[in-house]
Amino acid sequence: MIEGETVTSGALGKCDDAGCPGANGPKVLRSAAGYYVGYFCDLCGPYSRESGYYENADKAGEHLKSGDYGRGGAWDLRNAL
Repeated sequence: MIEGETVTSGALGKCDDAGCPGANGPKVLRSAAGYYVGYFCDLCGPYSRESGYYENADKAGEHLKSGDYGRGGAWDLRNAL
């Protein structure tokens, strides 16, 4: 992970769009790769992926609730299952 790539590592909680109200999160989100903890902007869409991928929403939710969802070194799908 690059410093400033995620909100928790220093990225702004808002995109460059002038009308952007700011990103909401962290919350459980879904992509084609799986479920993850991230920030989402109602105007702009997904803003950041704060975690690795999880096989289901419940597992991602458990990590969100515990606060243990950082990307660290194990962020790819191979390590999520």
